[in-house]
Amino acid sequence: MARPCPNGRHDHHDVYSATCPCRALLDLLANKWSALIIGLLDDHGPMRFTAVQTALPGVGAKMLTQTLRRLEAASLVTRTIYAEVPPRVEYELTDLGVDVSGPLGALRAWAEDNVDRIEALDGNWLQPT
Repeated sequence: MARPCPNGRHDHHDVYSATCPCRALLDLLANKWSALIIGLLDDHGPMRFTAVQTALPGVGAKMLTQTLRRLEAASLVTRTIYAEVPPRVEYELTDLGVDVSGPLGALRAWAEDNVDRIEALDGNWLQPT
C-alpha cells in the first residue's frame, strides 16, 4: 500500500517498490539481531556492548558491532561515550527506537506464542540461523 511522502523527497512510500528507501529500513528491522537488540534496550535501558553481547548468546562481536552501527545510522539507537579511564560506551534507544519497539515486541511475542504450533505442523522447518 503506497503512502504519500510527507516531506516530498519521494513520490510515495511503498515497501513493495524496489526503489523505495522503506525497503532498507524494513530490512534493518526484520533482522533478528536488530529486533532482539531493540527489545533488550527497551526492557533494560542503556546497556554496554558486553552486556548486550552477554544477553544475546550466539551473536558475534563483529555482527553485534555492525548491527549497532546500522541502528545508530538509522537514528534508532544512540551511542554515548563517557570520558572515563577506561572509556565507557553505552547504547540506548532514541524516540524512534522506542516507537518501533512496540511492533517488534509484538512480533517477538507472537513468535514465542506460536513456535510450538508451527513446529507441530512441520518440525523440519526449524533450522537455527
